[in-house]
This record gives sequence, structure tokens and C-alpha cells, in this order.
Amino acid sequence: MITIEKTLPLPHTYPLRRIGPKEDLLFFDIETTGFSSASSQLYLIGCVYWKKNTWNLVQWLADTIEAEASVLHSFLTFLQQFKILIHFNGDTFDLPYLQKRCTHFEIDWKLSHIKSIDLYKRIKPYRKLLGMDSLKQKSIEQFLGITRTDTFSGGELIRIYQEYLTNHSKSLEELLLLHNEDDLKGMPKILPILYYDDFWKHPFSLTSHQLYQKTSPDGSPCQLLNLTCESQYSIPVPFFRETPMVSCLAKHNCLYLTIELFQGTLKHFYPNYKDYYYLPYEDTAIHKSIGEYVDKSARTRATAKNCYTKKEGLFLPQPEPIWEPAMRKEYRDKQCYVPFSNVDLQDSTLFGRYLLLLQKYLETESFRPAPKP
Repeated sequence: MITIEKTLPLPHTYPLRRIGPKEDLLFFDIETTGFSSASSQLYLIGCVYWKKNTWNLVQWLADTIEAEASVLHSFLTFLQQFKILIHFNGDTFDLPYLQKRCTHFEIDWKLSHIKSIDLYKRIKPYRKLLGMDSLKQKSIEQFLGITRTDTFSGGELIRIYQEYLTNHSKSLEELLLLHNEDDLKGMPKILPILYYDDFWKHPFSLTSHQLYQKTSPDGSPCQLLNLTCESQYSIPVPFFRETPMVSCLAKHNCLYLTIELFQGTLKHFYPNYKDYYYLPYEDTAIHKSIGEYVDKSARTRATAKNCYTKKEGLFLPQPEPIWEPAMRKEYRDKQCYVPFSNVDLQDSTLFGRYLLLLQKYLETESFRPAPKP
């Protein structure tokens, strides 16, 4: 087994106190000859940690097939001095792989004292919102404008490692170490991606709202609502999303929303339709306590589809009912609305719920690049 240790000049990219004390953190990444722990082997583990006021790198390379157990022993012994393990997709691959290889070598797997933080899991909910085709570490680095030195993928390095085992070429060894080092250096560098999690998961304050009118492509007037919200967190790269219902621009610590309102007539459907009559001439439902006084020829028993009252006006779309009454165009429509006059944008609790629903809604639609500043 070969052990490599050196210091690393890593920039400050994210307040690590939000994750834990810097001295408790250990970034790690592994390299293997395949995905299956039963038919492949571990050949490299690398770690980055903070000590003596600087970042440090340690790597354990299996320079022979027999050295794999030593690599595992060295990593697990080293790990005991840390409390928080940070990785990229390690909950799905790295940690289960290591555990199974430890079982193979009858090595004790003791990680009960370690808190696991998977950067992949933290950013996965925002992939579509940020317009990323994939969530590979290199893709996130590209999104954040980070460049790396190595050009090989983990899969391509398998062949290089197999060749290295036969000749122990120094140049091949450097290639293997470089890829792992770049992955490790990239992990602290991609930490700013967590700002998006901070940005969405914490409350926004509504700083301004404006209702205005524009002409739609078909020439009809269209009412729009502009909302400007501020967060205590700022994002490093702006993103823009546009759907038929709402467009969203996030930039620095601000969220700008433009929502198209509906002008016309909508229906409020009552769930307890068995308690109502439907009046076909008036095209409305009334409660039986009142409908008993209506001529029987002018009323019928209400059904779920016609148990409604209608209202004309200006309506705010809402993906799910938050403000009442919830109005729809037709009974089975998923999209619902609320009379705009009933909306209190200053109610921070309801407005916060509304923003969360808009976030989920934005995840379902196509992506457009952020407008230039």
C-alpha cells in the first residue's frame, strides 16, 4: 500500500459551520474497479480534512491486489477522529461498497459515531429547477464554473489501474491519484451548491408586489402579478424557469416571480354534493335546506360534477388549495384558483406555503437559461 499526504490550498466557498465544526469534517471519495462489490475491488481511498489551519489530503493506494485490506484498515482507523463524513453520492455507492468489502475481509465496520452528509442528496431536489441535465460531480462543477485538471472518468481509470498493477509506472500512478485528488478538491469547491438548498428551505420576505396588464400573443389583455422576495441567503449562479403559469428568476438573494392571473368565470365545487340540489336553469347548486322551496321540476339531485357555484372576477392560480375558496374551471381539473381579492400576501405562513408549491410546480416544466444581467 502507498500512502500520499500533502496540504491543499482550498478557497473558502461556503460557511462550514452550517455543516459542523471544521475540525470534525472529513471529505472522502473512493475508486474501484467496478460497481459490484462482489466482482470488483477497492484500489484507492482519498480524504480531505482540516488540521493546523490548513486543508490536508491523504490517499491510500492499493499498489497490489493484496493491499486492498490494508487500504480499508487505514481509512477506518483514520476515520475514528472525525464526526462528520461528507461525500458525493456516498450513501448510495461508496459506503455500502466499503461495508461489503469489509465484510469480505472480516473487518469491523464501525461508523455509528459518524454523521453522513451526502451532497448529491442535498442538491437532487433542485436538479430540474437549476436546469442541469445530470447531477454528476463534474456537471455541478461546470454549473458553478469550476475547472479541473484530469480528463478521465472513473470507468476509464479501471484500465489504467489494471495496467499499473503490471508495471507500477509512476506516470500511471500519478493519473490515478490525480483523478481522486480532483474529485476531493472538487467537493469543498462544489459546496456553494448548498446555497440553493438554503435559499429554498428558509423563509422569504415579500418586499414588493405589483399588478399590471399586458397584451397576450392573441391580442387579449392579460393580468400579471409581479412578486419580489428576499432571502437571507444568496445563490452563486442565477437561474430562470418559465412555465405557462409562472416565471421565476433567482439572482443573488432575490426571487422574482411573475404569475399570470385568470380573468373570467370559475366554479367552486362542494365535496358533500349529496346535501345539494342542482338548478339547471341557473346552472348552480344550492343546499337542500333552501332547495326544498324550489319547484321539483326546476331542480335535480346534485352530482359531484355539477355541485358548484360560479364566480366571475380575477383569480390567482394555486397548484393546491391554500387560500379559500378553491375555484376550478371544471370538476376534474387539477389546477385551482382563488379570487385575488381573498389573497392576503402579507400572511407569511400562507405565502410561505404558496412559494413551496410554486417551487414544486416549477420542477415539472422545461428549462430556459438565465437572462443576461
